[in-house]
Amino acid sequence: MIFDTTDKKLLEYLQQDSKQTNKELSNKLGLSVTAVFERIKKLEKEGFILGYHAVVNKKRVDRDFVVFCHIKLVQHSQEFVIRFEREVKRLTEVLECYHLSGDYDYLLKVIVADMTEFRAFMVEKLTTINHIGSTHSMFVINEVKHTSVISF
Repeated sequence: MIFDTTDKKLLEYLQQDSKQTNKELSNKLGLSVTAVFERIKKLEKEGFILGYHAVVNKKRVDRDFVVFCHIKLVQHSQEFVIRFEREVKRLTEVLECYHLSGDYDYLLKVIVADMTEFRAFMVEKLTTINHIGSTHSMFVINEVKHTSVISF
């Protein structure tokens, strides 16, 4: 598949507002509605577009206490890594989890209502996962930039 500048522009428009109609997109791109539809289907089929999501206002749903947690495993065996990753995927409070290089093994982005709920999450859920050696938590004071838009 050829990934050209029109595809990149189309992805930028869809990232800004995926609810735009194909007609709106066709006007912006100077293409026919059919050409836009076919390009979107091609981008979806080829894995450039993985899905469409609504951006939820954290404050409105009482989930605006954001914490980043560093996790260190007791050892780095394949069994421990696989088990940890499987269990952390089940935790609904964890929005993102990254396996890292450096002093800590994982970085989790956790979202809850408040400090009380975070403590309950730590005590009742996270620290019950076997093979965690230590954790280090950092609380977000202010969200300066938050985007999922990839620019080209």
